[in-house]
This record gives sequence, structure tokens and C-alpha cells, in this order.
Amino acid sequence: MTWGNWGKKMSTTEMADFINHCKDHGITTFDHADIYGGYGTEAEFGKALAHSGINREAIQLISKCGIQYICEARENRVKHYDYSKKYIVWSAEQSLKNLQTDYLDLFLLHRPSPLIQPDEVAEAISQLTQSGKIREFGVSNFTPSQIALIETAVPVMANQVEFSLASDGVMFDGTLDDCIIHNRKAMAWSPLGGYFRGENEQKSRIQEIIEELQPKYNANASQLLLAWILKHPAQVHPVVGTTDPNRLVDSIQATEIELGLEDWFLLHTASMGEKVP
Repeated sequence: MTWGNWGKKMSTTEMADFINHCKDHGITTFDHADIYGGYGTEAEFGKALAHSGINREAIQLISKCGIQYICEARENRVKHYDYSKKYIVWSAEQSLKNLQTDYLDLFLLHRPSPLIQPDEVAEAISQLTQSGKIREFGVSNFTPSQIALIETAVPVMANQVEFSLASDGVMFDGTLDDCIIHNRKAMAWSPLGGYFRGENEQKSRIQEIIEELQPKYNANASQLLLAWILKHPAQVHPVVGTTDPNRLVDSIQATEIELGLEDWFLLHTASMGEKVP
């Protein structure tokens, strides 16, 4: 999301170099959505991917559909969601064209709509799967009951949700429990929870504990924040948005941190501002 117009505005060469940097350090999955960059970033990435020389089979591509955004690329009067069979299929095929690939490893419905019809979604996903255009199907920002609704017609393999130390609601509303129970891939967007943006009381409390723990783990703040997520039994995959090569390497090193039980709860308590019940 942050590689194109909504962030770093990387050139084709810069993007290709960063794709190679990711792969050289073991990061092979790239998370997209059709709307990123005002429906422009996928095409920029596709051009860079072709320029990078990387074998398509060596990486995984994720994309999302459904949000009809108000921008120059779309003549929408209001932001809304479209999950008609026709639109889902068209959107997936458009993402394939933009990314210059024959298939998506994972295709997600971006946000739930009150008007979603499971049977229509299922027909679209069946068509895309049978034609080899997508390999797995999932959702993003869906609650367990919304997933259960979709699963009356088609299995859901993944759920990408907001999850961080500062935004941990999915630990308590059944979302991550649902991922464990049904063996869904859990992914966390904004895994650092805006820690490096602005100041507030919650951040001050968290920062105090992080500074206390840094010498013990020989880790920086972002690594400890990621290690906190990684300890959850849902085996959450953080969606790291950095465009800084060094910070990416830092993020990878977070996977080697085994955060102690009480340290995990120290951070959790700091975030809540009170002891656990």
C-alpha cells in the first residue's frame, strides 16, 4: 500500500530493487489491494516485478477486491462495496493484468458489505478457482459471524484484520479464536499500531515497558511490537508496510525473539492501562 502513490512513490527500478531485497531476505509474499494508490499501485508493482527478473513461482501474490473508491480512476458517487459475481471476477482479472501474472495465490474480499450474498460470492470464487486464476480465497476485516455467512456457500481460508498491541480487539471478539478453530490463515495489517506516529497516553505507557525490555532482548521497539503479535497462538502473519530495507531486516529478526510470558502481559497491561481482569 505504501510503495506507490499512497506512500513512497517508488520508481520502477526502486520497486524492483526492493522486491529483490525482500526475496533475498526470505520475504516472498506481497500483499496488494486493487484500490491501493487509487487503483494504480498494482500496475506499478507488476511492471517492477517483470523488471526484477524474479521467477513468479518463487513468490506469492495477494490481492483484495470489493471497495468502490472515489478517485480519478472510478466514476463513483459514493464509496461503497460491490460483491456481485460480475464485479468480483472482473476485479480479479484486472488485478492479474495489472500484476502481470496468471494467478493470485490468495484473493480476499476487502471489507464486509451488508448486502453481500454468499451464493453470488461462491459462484465468482468457483469460476476463478476452476480457471486457475486464484489458488486460495479469503476475506479481510470480517467478523466470525460474517465469515460464517460466507461459509454457507464457500470455504474461507484466511482473514486479514487490524491487530497490534495498541489495537487488540480481535483477541477478544472471537476473530483470532475463529482462525485457530477453523485453521484459517490469520494476517495482521498495521501490526505496529501507529506506534511511530504521534503521541498519546497509551503510547507513553507502552513506550515505558518497551524501553525496560529492550536491553533484555537486545531488540528495538518495532521488533518487540512484532514479537508480541507473533506469540499469539493464532500464528498471525504481520503485514509489514515499511519501505526501508533496514527496517525490513529488523522485522525479520523479530521472528527470532521468544517473548517471555510475563513480558507479554507487561506490554498487554501497558496497552490497556489496567491489569487484566
